[in-house]
Amino acid sequence: MRRALAVLAAVPLILFAAACGSDDGASTSASSTPGASAFKVGGNVGAKPSLVFPAGSPATTSSYAVIQPGAGNGVKAGDRVIVNLTVYNWDGKDNAVQGSSYDTKRPETIAVDEQIPQVLQEGFTKVKNGGRLLAVLANDAAAPATPADSTKVFVFDVVGTQPPPLKAATGKETKESLKGVKVVNPGGEKAPTLTTKTDEKPSDKLVVKTLIEGTGPKVQPSQTLTVHYTGKIWGSDKQFDSSWERGEPAEFPLAQVIQGWQQGLAGVPVGSRVVMSIPPDLGYGDQEQQGIPAKSTLVFVVDVLAAY
Repeated sequence: MRRALAVLAAVPLILFAAACGSDDGASTSASSTPGASAFKVGGNVGAKPSLVFPAGSPATTSSYAVIQPGAGNGVKAGDRVIVNLTVYNWDGKDNAVQGSSYDTKRPETIAVDEQIPQVLQEGFTKVKNGGRLLAVLANDAAAPATPADSTKVFVFDVVGTQPPPLKAATGKETKESLKGVKVVNPGGEKAPTLTTKTDEKPSDKLVVKTLIEGTGPKVQPSQTLTVHYTGKIWGSDKQFDSSWERGEPAEFPLAQVIQGWQQGLAGVPVGSRVVMSIPPDLGYGDQEQQGIPAKSTLVFVVDVLAAY
């Protein structure tokens, strides 16, 4: 599950479209319209920038310019770069700012991979931590099926890079348990075994037990998590989902999942393994959900691998 940049709520997600255009780097496009190097960016890195637009029509070709290279660690392909960003709508008239993480006070994290336009894949690798990058994203950076839209201008201030997710829970076993539920921890990167076949009556409250206590920072409600998990139904041992079986962890904003996860994982240190019993009112309630019967108590074993 990819994270949409909250600050760009009013902007088409061109940033996450597969790029189909070429990257002109800091140069202007081959047409008469100016490119990224024609902008004047004011203000210091670490504060919301000011931007003077060039004369002429908005660019139709994407480009980037390194405003300040930075002096910290470099950004590599595959990194998750943490940035403060400000986005403008380049219409040649108002050129209005459409959002800034400096206003929301929440830096964003972007994976430098093939899911972002080529102009950004290259541009980010030309700056270091503490640097500033300006990128013009025109329609050539959108996927072929994406409707045409106005050109956007992004100013990215690089805060740092997100450490890669853990492979598995890495803390100390606590010996805690959840009555009626059995979890076997095989160790290493192997998936734990969850058994929920029981005659015990489930609690009508959320129950969270820490099986392995990690040593990382505590999960915040506003963060995006990377986790491995298995989910079963209390009493029947019926499994309805498992990221371990799919072979890759899941990633999602915590605020966008069921209440049981939101309440149960907030405050859990990264690196932990928890088992949660989630009553219907914090799960799917009276609604059947993808084969999960209505009014089911859900049980999850979860490894918290990263939070950002």
